Amino acid sequence: MEQKKKKLVLDNGAEFFGTGFGGEEERIADIVFNTSMVGYQEIISDPASFGKIIVMSYPLIGNYGLTDEDYESKIIAPVGLVVREYNDTPSNFRFTRTLGDVLSENRSAGLSGVDTRAIIRIIRKEGGMRGMIANAERPTEDCVNLIKAHVRDCEKVKKVSSKTIWFSKTRNPQYTVALLDLGVTRSVIRTLNDAHANVVVVPYDTAKDIILKYNPDCLLVSDGPGNANDIPSVVSLIKELKGRLPILAMGLGFQAVALSEGAKVVKMHTGHRGANQPVFQEGEGRILITNQNHSYAVDKNSLKKTSLKITNTNVTDGTVEGAEDKSNKIRGVQYRPDENELYKIFTNLMEGK
Repeated sequence: MEQKKKKLVLDNGAEFFGTGFGGEEERIADIVFNTSMVGYQEIISDPASFGKIIVMSYPLIGNYGLTDEDYESKIIAPVGLVVREYNDTPSNFRFTRTLGDVLSENRSAGLSGVDTRAIIRIIRKEGGMRGMIANAERPTEDCVNLIKAHVRDCEKVKKVSSKTIWFSKTRNPQYTVALLDLGVTRSVIRTLNDAHANVVVVPYDTAKDIILKYNPDCLLVSDGPGNANDIPSVVSLIKELKGRLPILAMGLGFQAVALSEGAKVVKMHTGHRGANQPVFQEGEGRILITNQNHSYAVDKNSLKKTSLKITNTNVTDGTVEGAEDKSNKIRGVQYRPDENELYKIFTNLMEGK
């Protein structure tokens, strides 16, 4: 099949010509960059990436294909993927599909052969912006006008959250966790099962009484896409359950917890996306290398008038990466804890440490 010439146009008028792969549709969205060297399958199946155009900083993408067991969710989240070099002949004994085939099936536009370093420099300098993956022949002015007219999606959580209640059970359970699904990944559920917890996954708009009827030992508010200011019903639910259940939150869920305490959530200059984000652990004097995927952060000054105390900060820019309210057994982190760290945080919360 002949590859079609396409281009990426940014809302400042910059354009980058390359070769299309994956879906053939033209796509407009917020454009972000991810600094991970591996893990593109997990990135594109992470619900927190929903509705974005992602630029990968690592230059070679697609070389190990995609494997059925490694998806983080049932969806392909971004509407576009921009890479320096795309490899359509994977070398991996486990691979079952090529990246291009999966993007095509899910109508997610791919663009290769562009200077991703130059694109990332622009985003880092000018901050978050929107872009369009377009046919190469479309006039630049036309693209910029379409980008400016594009309406921001405020219902991303609604689109990625579970539509019904479902269960993930484990042998010899010690706990029951109600997991409020704002865009949860499979690895989080696996870790909870490994921590001897049965998990009840509930949609983002589930009522308090329905959650409590399962007699959970803890509420986990998951990560997800977008801005926590767009999910007031989740913020209200957390307020209702504060003090009645231990609450563990991560990513977007942590931002919702902060809003429920009266703090503010603000848009970041470029956001954090990648598996190499350094986070300082207050009180322990150690630095965690974390996985993150977000464009918004909890405003540090706004936490001063709340019951939340900062537990983690980002080494690079000083943004808030975690906080806790010990009296109400609330613990939240902005980053994605790895399996060992999540296991530790969860068990400490359950044991009151």
